[in-house]
Amino acid sequence: IHLKHESTLCIKNDCIKANAQSCGECIQVAEKCGWCTDTDFLKQGESKSARCDELQSLITKGCTKAKIENPRGSTFINKNKAVTNRKKDMAEKLKADQITQIQPQKLTLNLRSGEAQTFKLKFKRAEDYPIDLYYLMDLSFSMKDDLENVKNLGTDLMREMKEVTSDFKIGFGSFVEKTVMPYISTTPARLLNPCTSTNNDTCTSPFSYKNVLKLTENGEEFNSLVSKQQISGNLDSPEGGFDAIMQVAVCGNAIGWRNVTRLLVFSTDAGFHFAGDGKLGGIVLPNDGKCHLENNMYTMSHYYDYPSIAHLVQKLSDNNIQTIFAVTEEFQPVYKELKNLIPKSAVGTLSSNSSNVIKLIIDSYNSLSSEVILENGKLPEGVSITYKSICKNGWVGTGENGRKCLNISIGDEVSFEIAIKSEKCPPQGKSETITIKPLGFTENVEIVLNFICECECSKDGKPLSEMCHNGNGTFECGACRCNEGRIGRLCECSTDEVRTDDLDANCRKDNGTDICSNNGDCVCGTCECKKRENPEERYSGKFCECDNFNCDRSSNKLCGGHGRCECRVCICDANYTGSACDCSLDTSTCLAANKQICNGRGTCECGVCKCTNPKFQGPTCEICPTCPGVCAEHKDCVQCRAFETGEKKDTCERDCSYFNLIRVKDRDKLPQPADQSYPLSHCKERDANDCWFYYTYAVRNHTESEVYVVDTLECPAGPDIIPIVAGVVVGIVLIGLALLLIWKLLMIIHDRREFAKFEKEKMNAKWDTGVNPIYKSAVTTVFNPKYEGK
Repeated sequence: IHLKHESTLCIKNDCIKANAQSCGECIQVAEKCGWCTDTDFLKQGESKSARCDELQSLITKGCTKAKIENPRGSTFINKNKAVTNRKKDMAEKLKADQITQIQPQKLTLNLRSGEAQTFKLKFKRAEDYPIDLYYLMDLSFSMKDDLENVKNLGTDLMREMKEVTSDFKIGFGSFVEKTVMPYISTTPARLLNPCTSTNNDTCTSPFSYKNVLKLTENGEEFNSLVSKQQISGNLDSPEGGFDAIMQVAVCGNAIGWRNVTRLLVFSTDAGFHFAGDGKLGGIVLPNDGKCHLENNMYTMSHYYDYPSIAHLVQKLSDNNIQTIFAVTEEFQPVYKELKNLIPKSAVGTLSSNSSNVIKLIIDSYNSLSSEVILENGKLPEGVSITYKSICKNGWVGTGENGRKCLNISIGDEVSFEIAIKSEKCPPQGKSETITIKPLGFTENVEIVLNFICECECSKDGKPLSEMCHNGNGTFECGACRCNEGRIGRLCECSTDEVRTDDLDANCRKDNGTDICSNNGDCVCGTCECKKRENPEERYSGKFCECDNFNCDRSSNKLCGGHGRCECRVCICDANYTGSACDCSLDTSTCLAANKQICNGRGTCECGVCKCTNPKFQGPTCEICPTCPGVCAEHKDCVQCRAFETGEKKDTCERDCSYFNLIRVKDRDKLPQPADQSYPLSHCKERDANDCWFYYTYAVRNHTESEVYVVDTLECPAGPDIIPIVAGVVVGIVLIGLALLLIWKLLMIIHDRREFAKFEKEKMNAKWDTGVNPIYKSAVTTVFNPKYEGK
């Protein structure tokens, strides 16, 4: 049974769904979309958007590769200075801007929508790289003993850092708290000396942040200025350190930051205030993230709220500052959580009196400098970026781990594979520039993004072309790109006259009621057929009356899989016929084992045997389930003619002369089916004496019967009596002996058990030793009652 039905196969094809009206629109849909520029490509009823399809589908529809517009993206390296191989003991001392740690430095990417462009970045940590270190210290009263240990920090740290770099600068700043209630006491006496009178300590007035020493190479100057610092005090436990960090980050000129490795050591024994806490003091304006230092003092602490953590992260990252939180054991959990929010930061445990601060700084610097984390600037809309890291020892990272490499020693080289993809073109297709940089380093990679928004063939377009209905469009890439307000395959209509009754009449087949056979839209008096999800299925024809998917099916395949569907009619391949191309003209499938078509008992129709005699069945008419066995049918005649025995031995000449008898010596001489061109049956039968005889029966040329018979019988040999009798006698004797042995063994076991039982009872016997009741002693004993024993 052949059924006509519409295919329900749904294959997502973004190229077709986009309904692109030009080559430029088409290539922006997806990487897989191409545009056919062949002017004769479209069939009747197809819209311009049918030119936009997947590449293989366009080729299948008849568009040659040379006529398919499919621009690809590309990558160009504009600046590719090699990474610096610098040694600490080199005579030549390079400046920071002469050292290269990341390669390449500038690239240009031409991006096709949906197609990622991949390039490789190389990073090598340079030896003897300059370092700027700014020590920001909490000077609240609880840090009094810490200040004593920091006073000699300058020269000591200079000496230790010489092992790391020959170009080192150090600076110092301090902070306490916002100078408003309730963070500090605003009574006049406490403003002058916030320390309690019971301690008889003299403290300096509270302040928010003070830049004590600009970055300098002079460690002695650091020691001198820090020695002059005095402790201050405040009321609450958390401190205003975030205000100080923000000013250190944004006041580059006042701090003296260079374009080198920037380290900020934040030393405290307390927690911190952050955005929102300023409301306690009536401060509601959010921090503006700008520098407000006058005479090296932060002057707007009473005006702007504390910065948020996210704001600090942004400013520290923008200014390439790596933060080391040197905090006491008590606040380690808090600052470790903060470290997880601030990239390129470390936390070290500060002893109660800051005696271990130098070791903490060295260890933290080594930890920070041994990792590289890539960060990109803001991406244009529709642009995405992915990272893959190839680190030491072949370790590969993807996802978020693709941005970083850990445990990098000085001189180690690692690389990153970066893929940038655009999903759409920006307005006017203008170029965009993004940067990628390793966090904490001043170097970055500049990437210029150019977007492929038009096809090459559009440059040769002819505006106001006569091919586009009196110049109502630009003829480009094999099709008309209509001017604004025009529509249609050739821009023949204005948008105001797309659908009118007069034009719709041209879209009705045979003056019927259906417009475009309900398979399309009437645009400007011309049918534009609907598109299918499956790119291989399409409507066609002047009235969209044809399609290539509603033909007869066989075995659930369109046209049986042996033809193509054109306008709902199957066009069959060679050697196939029928409405569903399911009738094969090949007769090889009808050949039987004897090489005859249908075993000579039928005809071959559509590659299948039709048996002429209904009692025969099977693919080649070889099976006859209702036929009596050929061997049983001819048994008696073969027996009487070959051996003169059997039921027909008296009528043999009359009943059994219908075949030719040929005798052979043994079974190997019998003919085999594979050697004959006619049906052949092998037979094995038994006679009245239980002897077997073998023969074959065949009909040659449908007329002459032929029997080959083995002229010797296979009779069973009689039994040998003596071995049988001897075996029975020996068996009886052996069985008797075995039974006697078993009985003897059982008796021995029984006797031993009885004897053991007797021995056990004898051992357990107890004899009575009492006096005989009838025995009388010969001695009589008399006691004198008056005898007192004296």
